[in-house]
Parts: sequence; structure tokens; C-alpha cells
Amino acid sequence: MAKEKSKRFTDLTVWQKAHAFVLSIYRLSASFPKTEIYGLTSQLRRAAVSIPANIAEGFKKRSSAEKVRFMNIAQGSLEECRYYLILANDLRYANTEGLSNQLDEVGRLLSGYSRAITRNS
Repeated sequence: MAKEKSKRFTDLTVWQKAHAFVLSIYRLSASFPKTEIYGLTSQLRRAAVSIPANIAEGFKKRSSAEKVRFMNIAQGSLEECRYYLILANDLRYANTEGLSNQLDEVGRLLSGYSRAITRNS
């Protein structure tokens, strides 16, 4: 039986996991030092939000090339988050191992989704 095509970006597992990651980032970064509000806190949140936002934006693009371009932007934001998690851990603001694992899962799903778009074009 063929998998039913998603009607909304919110139906995508990759978007759901990316959104859950954003919520986790907001909870984690709330405990960062107040001196980081315009620094690491802001940068990490912006990069995290960019992941599901680009998945959502790419979802309704007509061409596969456009869709994949937005997924690639999401992947770039994902890697940016990876660095910020390393930095937060090294600065001892938080233990980011759990979030890094969450990010790895989103990355695997995003890569698979991008491959599926390319394969189905």
C-alpha cells in the first residue's frame, strides 16, 4: 500500500520533529545567562526556528528543485544549531547532549525527505 501524500507541512514527520526541537531549544536557552539574550540565545533560537520554517516554506513549492533548495537551507540552519549547541556546552551553559541527539534525528529525516523529493521528481 502506497503512503498517503501529506496535505500540509504539519503532516510531515520531519517538520514535527524539527518543531519539537525548536520547543526544546526555547526551554533550554531560557536558562542561558541574561548577558546572552542578544548573543547566543538569539542566534540559537533564530537558527532553530529556521529549520521547520524552511521545511514549511519549501513544502508548497511547485518544482522539486525549489523544494530541495529550501530543504538545503534547513540543513544549513541545522548545522548552525549544531555549532551553537557545542558552544553552549563548552561554555557550560547547559548539557546539550540530548538536544544534539534530537538534532541528529532531524538531520537524518531531512536528508531522507530531500532524497525522496529528488527521487520522485
